[in-house]
Amino acid sequence: MSFRFFQRIRLAPGLTLNLAKTSASLSFGPKGAKFTAGTRGTRATVGLPGSGLFYTVANPLGKRRPAAAESGAGGTAAPPKNSKLSLGFFKRLTTPADEQTFVDGLVALSEGREKDALERMKEVVTGSSAFVDAAWIVGVLSLKYDHLDNAIKNLEAVLKQPTTLGLLFGKYAVLPRVELPVTLQVEATIVPSAHSTRLALVEAYQRAGRPADAVASLEALLALEPKDPVALASYSELVLDGNDHAKMKRVIEMTASLANDGPVHTAVLLYRGKALAKLGMDTAAVKVWSDAMRRTKDRLPELLREIRYQRANAYQRLGQRAQARGDWERIYADDPGFEDVAHRLGLP
Repeated sequence: MSFRFFQRIRLAPGLTLNLAKTSASLSFGPKGAKFTAGTRGTRATVGLPGSGLFYTVANPLGKRRPAAAESGAGGTAAPPKNSKLSLGFFKRLTTPADEQTFVDGLVALSEGREKDALERMKEVVTGSSAFVDAAWIVGVLSLKYDHLDNAIKNLEAVLKQPTTLGLLFGKYAVLPRVELPVTLQVEATIVPSAHSTRLALVEAYQRAGRPADAVASLEALLALEPKDPVALASYSELVLDGNDHAKMKRVIEMTASLANDGPVHTAVLLYRGKALAKLGMDTAAVKVWSDAMRRTKDRLPELLREIRYQRANAYQRLGQRAQARGDWERIYADDPGFEDVAHRLGLP
């Protein structure tokens, strides 16, 4: 998970310019729960209108930045000069104390002092239930640290007052973006909204060992946005971890008309095929996976290998051994250590 701040400049009605803090680069936190301030190279990002949600395939056309550009959990980086995330002396005289603390928390977070930021935002949440933006930051920061009860408590609180979410961020022209791992193949970039908060809450429920709550939240989200590919990917992955055939049928129904329009759609098609295979429909699964592999632009090689592997196994179950071996050989040529392909090919 990564966390970035953008400064928004309004150019005209309905038109804004987002300026990232490109003069500093900072990454910290464990794999799968990493907060970042700064630039991270090329990425393919597609927005879902009205949801406050983007989905991303990180660096699809190039390598990640060298590790030297990142620091450990205690690392810091100098914030850009002339940062607007501060309150001048005279402005502080007329700004409510809770709001001053909120801005101090944003400054701390932008400077990499994440624990200080968390404490400041907790003070704001405790002092006034109206500060939904502070609860949003407490929720995602707590999720980063695996303080799951606190993450769930604050994210649920945000959803009780969704119409006020973003008011303070807008006042100070700050747009926080959090990059959230949704599945092994999909990373979602979320900005404050009820839709994206639900997605973060799903992640918190999963980590807390509450899969039923996670599934229920995704079902509520999909009831509002049935074609949201990020929610479909998350829901499908959760359902396929269990043995609920009724829910697997639901996955197949919801993804029936899904087009392979982007990288995340390809990930959803991986799960659609898995659902069909689990219900004993290997022939249909093979067709889904074959269609999914017809588009490779911006798709992660690891995702395409996983789809090919699943198709090969289905071919084997169908008795089509030549096709199965052909897929395993393609995988082995690209990645000899992938799953058990060496064993399936009879290699030592």
